[in-house]
Amino acid sequence: MNYPSKLLEEAVTEIAKLPGIGKKTALRLALHLLKQEEQYSLQLAQAIVKLRTETTYCQSCHHISETTLCRICSDTRRDRSIICVVEEPPDVLAIENTGQYLGVYHVLGGLISPIEGIGPANLHIESLMNRVAQGEVKEIIFAISATMEGDTTAFYLAKRLKNYDLKITTLARGLPVGGELEYTDEVTLGRSILARTRYDN
Repeated sequence: MNYPSKLLEEAVTEIAKLPGIGKKTALRLALHLLKQEEQYSLQLAQAIVKLRTETTYCQSCHHISETTLCRICSDTRRDRSIICVVEEPPDVLAIENTGQYLGVYHVLGGLISPIEGIGPANLHIESLMNRVAQGEVKEIIFAISATMEGDTTAFYLAKRLKNYDLKITTLARGLPVGGELEYTDEVTLGRSILARTRYDN
């Protein structure tokens, strides 16, 4: 691709490094920035720099934060007796968007994967155990991907937590709303049948 200036080429190269953005989209975004007022680009640049330099992680749950405790852990209305264990921060956002959960979270920072060299020591497991050991927690919810790595991680955590007086639950695995049986994978369909619930009118 021929660029009219080296500056535009450099901008496109950097923007294209973002996930899901190719060279054509990067070029469109760069040209869009050129059309805007200079202040627009400066504010965007400042926001990105602040995001990278001032973002920290909650000391309690390891979720994204700008303070010692994240907004969820700081919220006195949250039920601290229930901890929902997730893999990464986007999982917290997904659950929060449902508006159905009022407990707190624990972000593991990944899943156990021997193939990738990720073991329990590489995850935020010990801090979870410390939270449970304080005695306030009554339920742990495993909101972890239904993959081999996810199941391995959940199994490991369950073994570590078995000596505590806890209710350990996992997200229901079943058919999505609007999904057709014909296009549902066998594992999901099988689990849906095994975990079937009473149908009441």
